[in-house]
Amino acid sequence: MRRALSLLLLATAVVGCQSKTPEPAKVPLGQAPAAAPATGDDLTGPVLEQLNAPPYIYLRIKTSKGEVWAAVPGAKIENGAVVTVFNPMLMTKFESKSLKRTFDEVYFGTLAPASAEAGGPAGKSPAGAPQPPAQVAVGKVEKATGADARTVAELWAEKASLVGKTVSIRGTVVKYNEGVMGKNWIHLQDGSGDAKQGTNDITVTSLDGAARGETITIKGTVRTNRDFGAGYSYAIIVEDAKVVRK
Repeated sequence: MRRALSLLLLATAVVGCQSKTPEPAKVPLGQAPAAAPATGDDLTGPVLEQLNAPPYIYLRIKTSKGEVWAAVPGAKIENGAVVTVFNPMLMTKFESKSLKRTFDEVYFGTLAPASAEAGGPAGKSPAGAPQPPAQVAVGKVEKATGADARTVAELWAEKASLVGKTVSIRGTVVKYNEGVMGKNWIHLQDGSGDAKQGTNDITVTSLDGAARGETITIKGTVRTNRDFGAGYSYAIIVEDAKVVRK
């Protein structure tokens, strides 16, 4: 009887353990999927094929990670030229209406300055090494003025109460992607917030242009928990912003 009872208890324990399946890992809002390269993880390699679709040119590039498609602002490039795509932003199942083609994966980014020059190895310095853009140094940026003005850190801290409201933020552009999903994507920092927690950076969408390294003021609408598909979800984002330079 004792042996039968022991076997019964053992069987019950095994079934109990097997019934507890681990939950899938959750990707925090505001982070791109693992397949998307982080800032500075540039794509370099020779151009194997190109498709012109103004204002973009689509390049099939042979990189160290395999062949990839990248979309960059139109430039004169020869097949075989080595290019470097900076700040690549991965989009999955992206449909190009002008090409009437859907790309399983395509990286939107910008070329190194030398990549658009005719002659010579594109994307290379005279010594033959890819030249990444200088990292943007962000000091303490003076806060915007007005009742709706916030620092980046304040925006993160007050996000729950600011949903749907207009805010003004003054900061330095540390990353810029043009014309993705019909919008320009700006990352602003102003020296406030915690880099480890990600509260030192805010993503902004706008129809206005910007340049890495310049200090601007944006005025737009706060949204939270925004999912644009392709793995791009944001805990907080400022949308439809106007860019002011002063």
